Amino acid sequence: MSEVVVVAKFRVKENFLDEVYAEVVELYKKTHANDEGCIQYDFHKDLNDKYSFTFVETWASMDALSKHEQKEHFLTCIQNINDKLENITIDKLEKIKI
Repeated sequence: MSEVVVVAKFRVKENFLDEVYAEVVELYKKTHANDEGCIQYDFHKDLNDKYSFTFVETWASMDALSKHEQKEHFLTCIQNINDKLENITIDKLEKIKI
């Protein structure tokens, strides 16, 4: 398999915006600093909903993504924000080369 693209969209419960934002910024920084195989790891805010965010990620391989998902900074973030989200969707994609 070639590169893996991840699109992770989530909406934060209103009372937890600042707390979740701080956790996700920490995840962003630690991922960029520590995770091999991370080609792209961009964090976006929704222009129409201040509680909605999207990560767009590109990983060199499924193995690199799997290692990221096992790192302490990823697991800690997920544990700390899980009950503070209204919803989350995570799509793992492979680019079709035409």
